[in-house]
Amino acid sequence: MFASRISVSSRLLRGRPLLRPSLLSRSSSLSSRWMIIMNSVATNARSLLTMSKHAGPLEPALLEDTCHGYLRKIANKFGDRTAVVSSDQSIRLTFDALDAQSTQLAHGLARLGVTPGARVTACLGNSAEFAVLHYAVFKLGAILVPLNPAFTAEQVMAALRHLSSEWLVISAETNLPFKPPRSNVGLLDALVPGFEERRRGEAVQSHVVPTLKNVIMVDNSAGRIPRSTFEHFTTYEDVFADGATAGGKAVDVKVDPHDICNIQFTSGTTAMPKAAALTHVNILNNGKFIGDRMRLTEDDVVVCPPPLFHCFGCVLGYSACMTHGSTIVFPSEAFDPVKALHAVQAERATGLHGVPTMYIACLELLKHGKVKREGFERLRTGIAAGTTVPIELMRKLHKELNLVDMTICYGMTETSPVSIMTFPDDPIDKRTSTVGRLLPHTRAKIVDVHDRTRILPIGEKGELATAGYCLQKYYWGDPERTAEVMIHDDEGTRWMFTGDEAEMDAEGFVKITGRIKDLIIRGGENIHPLEIENALFANSAVAEVSVVGLPDERYGECVAAFVQPTEGMTITKAEVRDWVAQKLPRHMIPKHVFWIKDLEGGALPKTASGKIQKFKLAEEGRRLLKEER
Repeated sequence: MFASRISVSSRLLRGRPLLRPSLLSRSSSLSSRWMIIMNSVATNARSLLTMSKHAGPLEPALLEDTCHGYLRKIANKFGDRTAVVSSDQSIRLTFDALDAQSTQLAHGLARLGVTPGARVTACLGNSAEFAVLHYAVFKLGAILVPLNPAFTAEQVMAALRHLSSEWLVISAETNLPFKPPRSNVGLLDALVPGFEERRRGEAVQSHVVPTLKNVIMVDNSAGRIPRSTFEHFTTYEDVFADGATAGGKAVDVKVDPHDICNIQFTSGTTAMPKAAALTHVNILNNGKFIGDRMRLTEDDVVVCPPPLFHCFGCVLGYSACMTHGSTIVFPSEAFDPVKALHAVQAERATGLHGVPTMYIACLELLKHGKVKREGFERLRTGIAAGTTVPIELMRKLHKELNLVDMTICYGMTETSPVSIMTFPDDPIDKRTSTVGRLLPHTRAKIVDVHDRTRILPIGEKGELATAGYCLQKYYWGDPERTAEVMIHDDEGTRWMFTGDEAEMDAEGFVKITGRIKDLIIRGGENIHPLEIENALFANSAVAEVSVVGLPDERYGECVAAFVQPTEGMTITKAEVRDWVAQKLPRHMIPKHVFWIKDLEGGALPKTASGKIQKFKLAEEGRRLLKEER
């Protein structure tokens, strides 16, 4: 960290001057300048130790390369090692095969007309096809736009229109967590009305999405979708086969590392999703630094249930593994805790990624004997991210899954996504109470929520802002929302204002205390939902919990807790309140306690990446209150 380097410099100055006293005595002007330097260093050191502003290390140097260019270097080094495993498909790809197949697919896409800068939208689950498509699109200098395959027709249309996308790669079925597969034939009919009348090979013409030129279908239906459906569109298999005519030659397209290669839609936990435009430098370096901090090597095998259409799967999973010669395992197209744990066992995995809700589901299976407690001996690492991780959950992961080197990542889609991360050997209290310290070439500060120009002293809560190579270029087609959160300071540094409340300590560790929009203000008291959630997670009878604020006539807002009891155990609403009363101040006791099973759909509203959508949860709470009245 920058603060540490200043501290080291100060010790050097006290113990061993960089200039000999004899030289200082020869020149009073030189001596004066030296004193100015020493005073400046001391002042800076004091400032950094007392103000919430830090910079990450400057080593290693940033990679000035493209994602596919670096893949070729890794393939040259680890070509015969396994790069990708798609468990459900029983497909294994070496690094050489991944590089060769993505080149072949790129030639096939080029023959269809995909050109540099074109937006190639993909509605796919975690699969070998999606893994290959990533690098094929990058090699053409085109832009990959991963969409949540669970999107409705209206959401897909909106994304295609917003990006003026010409290409859509979509699976015949969408696999959803804990649900049967959903046919995409109806979605295709909405996008291309009357598609059954099209002849194969004809350009797509859609009055609802005028820019759309071609739909490429991946058949994952196991015969459930009639084969005749695919006769009206291009198939992935045909595009891949067409690329073979290039004879394995490299793709002759010049791509700049600072070109946009990926447009990620934000999760939409607090508002409508935005389209974050990310570059090769963004994604490649973020994956490299994440893997470095995890201490990944070519001997690691990481099981990655988080989706490839989200930054977690794409960067924390795929890019981190690819940049280190590690193997990534996709256990299923959509999250399935049984398949995730079975993949860990079958592949003798050393790492397991997930958001808290995914880990909770896995722990529940082990607790009730639905998956054998064996085959986890090699597990040591993984990433818990996506939302704040409760301390009690971290302790359970250490104990039950041997994830003793578990790391915590913090970031947002707009920052590629990780800016702050723990080290495996950070003190346990730091790994369970903070999100770590800054990654290389990244800066952060905590500012006053009401005055973003005022940096707060160490230990004070405010809004977290980050800067550095990892910042998105902009929100695609949305300069107004870009200007709202990406702001230059007086020194010309561009900062991303995260909307997260945080605090920083003197060592540079950052603690996320919640979304500013999620803060509950009860009678003038600021209440952080995470504190109440952590308290309730410590109760063995509580399997899952989320806390939001609801309107209150007397206090303006009050605390509402949504609780899922542990299977086979019971807990009453009174016991929920009594438990919090024993742990926290009186004003933090939930006024309302709801059971998650009573929510619409019987589950917490979540994004496809597993994040709880608290704004929707608050809406549900208001609905339940009306019904009670």
